[in-house]
Amino acid sequence: MITVREAAELLAAAGVASPEHDARALLRHAESNGLDGEELLNARASRVPLQHLMGSAGFRYLDLAVGPGVFVPRPESEVVVEAVLAAIAGIEHPRVVDLCAGSGAIGLSVAHEHPGALIDLVEASHTAVEWLRRNAADQPRARIHHADLAAAPTDVDGAVDVVVSNPPYVALGERELVDPEVRDHDPGEALWAGEDGLDVIRLVVERATVLLRPGGCLVVEHSDRQGDTAPAVLAGAGFVAVEDHLDLTGRPRFTTGIWST
Repeated sequence: MITVREAAELLAAAGVASPEHDARALLRHAESNGLDGEELLNARASRVPLQHLMGSAGFRYLDLAVGPGVFVPRPESEVVVEAVLAAIAGIEHPRVVDLCAGSGAIGLSVAHEHPGALIDLVEASHTAVEWLRRNAADQPRARIHHADLAAAPTDVDGAVDVVVSNPPYVALGERELVDPEVRDHDPGEALWAGEDGLDVIRLVVERATVLLRPGGCLVVEHSDRQGDTAPAVLAGAGFVAVEDHLDLTGRPRFTTGIWST
């Protein structure tokens, strides 16, 4: 039987960023579920995401089902949830719309951590929305919309307190900057966003101008290379108090703005 040390050495040689952690997690998962540990390790060494092999991803206080066809949530997105919670603090039943919801990590975390929040989660992908439905099954304050972000929800225009999104934001020319776990296994529709990586962010901003109430807040995640360009999209659409924010590693991560019209 392969040891943790041997497993970690295998993963390190393959370029896995957290070899010892992943080795321990996979061997423990294999033992608990009667699986072949070496098979799992070889798959991880080929850069299959750890979360796909485990069948889930931890995000804040949630354990989300994930797998092929849905974007795997990352820890850096957790600060986006903090921004939404700050924006709705003190509102008894805030309405939040999560565009490009994917697995539901952001919107479902908000629902979990704010006892009165009403969440609309919008996802266009046929595959991703099935993961979303699975994750939202026990959350009665969440509504799921299998639709393009410009088409849903249809009944809350001008009444939303926060629109939040972690949209596709990788520029087409940045493919080689993306880790193999992401580039080769996350769905392309959740990654690529035109020549400058802002195509979907522009759509999110446009939709937010319709959904938000006056004084409502938009929170949009972006890449660490868009700390200037993403805020410019919000400002250009009429948002005020536009501000960019860092993640826990000190990198530009998301932009907020207030809708004033």
